[in-house]
Amino acid sequence: MPPSPLPPFALLRNPVRRYAWGSPTAIPALTGTAPDGTPQAELWLGAHPSAPSLLVTGDGDGNGNGNGNSGDGGDGAVPRPLDELIDADPDGLLGPDTVRRFGPALPFLFKVLAADRALSLQVHPTRAQAEAGYAAEQARGIPPDAPERVFKDRGHKPELICALGDFEALCGFRPAAATARLLDALGVLPSWAAALRTRPAEAVLPELLRAGLTADAAELAAVTGALRRAAEAGGPYGATCVAYARLAEEYPGDRGLLAALPLNHVRLGAGQALYLDAGMPHAYLRGVGVELMAESDNVLRCGLTPKHVDVDGLLAITSFRTGEPEVLAPHPTGRDGEEAFASPAEEFGLSRLRPGAAAVRVDLATPQILLCVSGRARLRAPGRAELPLPAGASAYLRPGAGPVELTGPGAELFRATTG
Repeated sequence: MPPSPLPPFALLRNPVRRYAWGSPTAIPALTGTAPDGTPQAELWLGAHPSAPSLLVTGDGDGNGNGNGNSGDGGDGAVPRPLDELIDADPDGLLGPDTVRRFGPALPFLFKVLAADRALSLQVHPTRAQAEAGYAAEQARGIPPDAPERVFKDRGHKPELICALGDFEALCGFRPAAATARLLDALGVLPSWAAALRTRPAEAVLPELLRAGLTADAAELAAVTGALRRAAEAGGPYGATCVAYARLAEEYPGDRGLLAALPLNHVRLGAGQALYLDAGMPHAYLRGVGVELMAESDNVLRCGLTPKHVDVDGLLAITSFRTGEPEVLAPHPTGRDGEEAFASPAEEFGLSRLRPGAAAVRVDLATPQILLCVSGRARLRAPGRAELPLPAGASAYLRPGAGPVELTGPGAELFRATTG
């Protein structure tokens, strides 16, 4: 018997991931739930098998009046894991074109990320590097859950983060001369500064990354002390040194602090975004944002973590290009109330919608997820009940079911779809 037909859209119930760096209040504030005193780091929207969203189906329209994170969604609807529904009917849930392009799985993972302290400094591989690394670790018999296992799958993991308020990150290597000036101002690591001035950065930076991750305790203590003094003094490097001094407090004795010194310190405002491609070292420091990525677990860590750091593997996949990262602003798409963020990723695209009282048409050519971050929106399909989307609520929109309409004066939503 073929799978039961699904409505064009249905409410999602989304799991919360609890990591030590998470905020105990930001995600509850968004979703309208009570904080429980524990860090809530990420809200996952998607079909990742380790924590899939639940699709509220069963009564025809997925209608409900909550934010989708508790209860059964209303009207007797039965929540079902999105990955299981896709497995049972990939063409119906993803569309034949998406299945041809990416296989029978949702190719992106959408998140709300809420950081009160820094995430680990990390790099993601290219697809070719991931395939080679996965094959090598399989051949060596490294268990999937072993702490030294790096390549969990064969995929790459480009990602895009859009700030919902003030947001800080480290992202890519700053120009060599700028790092040399920072080290001069701190009065530390003079050999690093000299090398950056006299040799090509792409030759020097791998050496500095290895030196930082293998530095002795005295050198790390000297740099930490200099950063704290500079943070207190202010001046042209004050904000950057405050961020690094905070890292030293959050991860005492972690050599990832030295590995992070050559990276750009970036501050985003609400609606600004960063695109992070393979090989780019980065760490999110604090703030709340929506994050969209290809669905992969492949991460090589550079420090700021108690987890395994594979220095040789890290050097093999890191891009040592220098320059200031591009801060993205959304650009109009030509559709009323919608702006998109530029992204070269095939697996995903992110846009922001600000519908008014007049209905905005949402085409359903590809699978997509809508997340309301403020105000109250409403989805409507001809001949079907409406689906309210208050702040914190999200919906899965099935491709091939015809266009639907979105309204919501004062509401702000983000739309995740394929690239």
